[in-house]
Amino acid sequence: MQGTARLPAFSMDGDYVIGGVFTIHSNMHLQIHNYTTVPDPLRCAGSIDARELRFSRAMIFALEEINNSTELLPGIRLGYQIHDTCGLVPVAVQAAFQLSNGLEPVFYTGANCSGSGSGSVVGVVGESGSTPSIGMSRIFGPFNIPLVSHYATCACLSDKQQYPTFSRTIPSDQFQAEALVKLVKRFGWTWIGAVRSDSDYGNNGMASFLNAALKEGICVEYSESFYRTDPRIKIQRIADVIRRSKAVVIVAFAATGDLKILLEELDRKPSSPRQWIGSESWVTDPDLLRFHFCEGAIGFGIPKSVIPGLRDFVLDLSPSKVSASPMLKEFWEDAFMCSLGKSAAADKRVCDGTEDMQTLQNPYTETSQLRITNMVYKAVYSIAHAIHNAVCKETNFTTQCDKNLRLESKQVFTELKKVRFSQNGYDVSFDANGDPVAVYELVNWQRSESGFMELVTVGLYDASQPVSQEFRISKNLTWVEGGAQVPVSVCSDSCPPGTRKVLQKGKPICCYDCVECPEGEISNTTDSLDCFPCPSEFWPNAERDACLPKPVEFLSFDEVLAIVLAAFSVGGACLAVITTTIFFRHRTTPIVRANNSELSFLLLLSLTLCFLCSLTFIGAPSEWSCMLRHTAFGITFVLCISCVLGKTIVVLMAFKATLPGSNVMKWFGPSQQRMTVVSFTFIQVLICTIWLLLSPPFPKKNLTTYKEKIILECALGSALGFWAVLGYIGLLAIFCFVLAVLARKLPDNFNEAKLITFSMLIFCAVWITFIPAYVSSPGKFTVAVEIFAILASSFGLILCMFAPKCFIILFQPDKNTKKALMNKD
Repeated sequence: MQGTARLPAFSMDGDYVIGGVFTIHSNMHLQIHNYTTVPDPLRCAGSIDARELRFSRAMIFALEEINNSTELLPGIRLGYQIHDTCGLVPVAVQAAFQLSNGLEPVFYTGANCSGSGSGSVVGVVGESGSTPSIGMSRIFGPFNIPLVSHYATCACLSDKQQYPTFSRTIPSDQFQAEALVKLVKRFGWTWIGAVRSDSDYGNNGMASFLNAALKEGICVEYSESFYRTDPRIKIQRIADVIRRSKAVVIVAFAATGDLKILLEELDRKPSSPRQWIGSESWVTDPDLLRFHFCEGAIGFGIPKSVIPGLRDFVLDLSPSKVSASPMLKEFWEDAFMCSLGKSAAADKRVCDGTEDMQTLQNPYTETSQLRITNMVYKAVYSIAHAIHNAVCKETNFTTQCDKNLRLESKQVFTELKKVRFSQNGYDVSFDANGDPVAVYELVNWQRSESGFMELVTVGLYDASQPVSQEFRISKNLTWVEGGAQVPVSVCSDSCPPGTRKVLQKGKPICCYDCVECPEGEISNTTDSLDCFPCPSEFWPNAERDACLPKPVEFLSFDEVLAIVLAAFSVGGACLAVITTTIFFRHRTTPIVRANNSELSFLLLLSLTLCFLCSLTFIGAPSEWSCMLRHTAFGITFVLCISCVLGKTIVVLMAFKATLPGSNVMKWFGPSQQRMTVVSFTFIQVLICTIWLLLSPPFPKKNLTTYKEKIILECALGSALGFWAVLGYIGLLAIFCFVLAVLARKLPDNFNEAKLITFSMLIFCAVWITFIPAYVSSPGKFTVAVEIFAILASSFGLILCMFAPKCFIILFQPDKNTKKALMNKD
């Protein structure tokens, strides 16, 4: 195969030669050969990329500085060969072969792989693109020629297995991708769009970004790739995807030339406002500031720098100087729209000498924000320092350099890994992967007072700092459309406290519904994944975002129900006392003496205690009140029923005693009646004592009846003890009721049996209905039911037993005589 060597764009002889590779032209003329499109190796088409031309001139400037230095490589002259790749990988590869073989810039055949130039190429600066750098690095690797790139940021180039001699002065995209993720997360954007160049730079950079974004819970609505040479229909499709999308934030990992095509398409039919997040490749490019719909764009750029003397150098061009260089001549003619020849084309005039570089507004002359240019400058100096370390020695405070030493590129490669220096205040060093410390400026597209878009540095990102100090934002940012508020870009709004996130089926994790926490559970953080139950004694508030202590409920004296029951209790006790007073004042009358007045007074006393014992059921339960309320209730009621039972037996015995020959009353006199009451009561006292000793009632927080509140109640301790007390009362009441029924047909005037029958009927009815009501009543109403049963049965006894007698005593005294009582109907 026959090949043709391309002439360098710029070259100069030297003791050691450094190569340079830049995309000075954007594309080439193409020719058809054997059905294959191949680049014309001699001619690049299109206008010169003024910024890339500045990069190549910055390399020449740095080399001239070094050649004039008395400290760095004194006595050594560095030469250079700078090649134009036209932005095409095949041309970059061809340039790499030329630099590797030391070929003269003349025509050569592909078989001729030997030869030497005027100096050995010991290192190369370039290329601006990652894809050309990958191709070149694969060629330089076997020859141990170090390649130091100023603008190739693909993280893949950090792989020393594939690219052993590659280094760079610009940070790897891995650092930039991580910084972009942190930037997106910092402003709470979880739903974004992504576009990228379909190149090694864009694909690898976006892959790093998406991997890091996924770990941080950031979701991507769409991810589109494109290249500047793609058909317009593809660019239109991507533009339509952006216009239809819900994501407000777009992360663009693209080269300037690629993104410019997409922005031009979007400019034809603008979409709703979008917040652009840019990679360093395009976000600091002044040429893109004309797209005003990108106002508010933010991204990371290489820090601005100052290179003393560079501006004067790049502007130091005159017609006589540029005529000696075809590349500079072409630039001059394009910049000033004139021809340096004696004749000009129809569309150009002949340059007349009035052209002035000082007045030219062009990316070539733009040196106010030197970013990548400084990366070129540092790349040249890093190779120079490596050469210095290889050929120079320090002796007696002087530096001696041997320019006759045969220097191998491998030696430069070895020394390059060790270089560490500072130039114009900028530190230069490489890690094990050939990467520098990642430092970025955070730049923001802001509209100036004059209405023009400008780049404003608003912060700094330094990966060498602790995580909490990596970001430093020093100025206010302008957002999309010049807004002051951070735009919102989420698939679903944040779930407030009190709810939890439920993922929407078939959608990314950023798309979810907010579901209210179940009863008894809360979430106290935004975007909670789960709700958690409150502690047993706490309950959620209405918003379900905090646990509050459950209200404690018991039958309090402050409640209307308790007040009513207490009033009836006190009223009943007063009624018993009044009845006792009436009976005591008329204790000598026949109606009081007719049926054992002693039992009547004892019954009235027990009824008074029954009314008052209901008060122990009201109020907050305590250890003593729980034991008192059940035992007092049990004992007083047994005392009461024992008295009624005694009176019933007295009625029966009295009737038997009226029969001829009966002496039964001597077996059931006052002493026996007292013993009967005492015996029956003692049994209840014994039951209560055993209950209190073995398993007494105690105050308890009932957490099961109601979920949202605590019932403070008295636990029975022993259910057997409670039902034994209640059962014994019931047994006595039934026995008394049976005896009263048996005595109901005795002569009326002797007879209290009917009154006892009615009172026991009421008593039994109340307590029979009490059992299901007690079991089924919740909370404090259980206590209320028990109090109601006590009061109802007590009122039943006092009204049935004593109301008729009090009525006779007070209102029918004529019937309160022995004659009236002994008179039979």
